[in-house]
Amino acid sequence: MYSDTNTKGKIISACTATVMSLTCIFVVALAFIPKETVKFQDLNIDSPAGAAALYQRLHAAARHVCFAEWDKNPEKVQRAEACANEAESRTVSRLNVAELTAYYQMKRRQDLALTASLAK
Repeated sequence: MYSDTNTKGKIISACTATVMSLTCIFVVALAFIPKETVKFQDLNIDSPAGAAALYQRLHAAARHVCFAEWDKNPEKVQRAEACANEAESRTVSRLNVAELTAYYQMKRRQDLALTASLAK
């Protein structure tokens, strides 16, 4: 009976140590997720010009966070583009501003049309 209790104690200790290690790894990983703040208090985001200016700032921030400009590996570039597109999409959705959403959708259609024409 003593060895059974001792074994259970060791298993619980190992599990606790594993959970603590994973928690530490997760916290450290969160600290290294790149982030960039985009300020837009100076813009009238309800106007087409303000929405376009905000989009340009969001686009630049997404590319800055997602791209390693020095790395030209096609696979990494493709992942970086997907990262930037997702960051833009998520941010536009969270802001939920009609003018910005309309501008973003128009830009995405233009980008998709350009990509399709280049692929021909």
